Amino acid sequence: MDLAKFVKEKRQAVQLTQIELAQKTGVGLRFLRELEQGKETLRMDKVNQVLSMFGHKLGPIQKTPNE
Repeated sequence: MDLAKFVKEKRQAVQLTQIELAQKTGVGLRFLRELEQGKETLRMDKVNQVLSMFGHKLGPIQKTPNE
């Protein structure tokens, strides 16, 4: 699962709007929207702020042959 889909699904599972999640995690609404839309260049520290809300953090994953 990609990061954008993961965050959006987790947010919806806990029934938060983008505005509410941005406020709870201390990131801007624009950042959160860009994250959920799959922007390729984002600050890792801010991504981790959002992921920590769901008990996760960024980490290395193995590439698939198609990447």
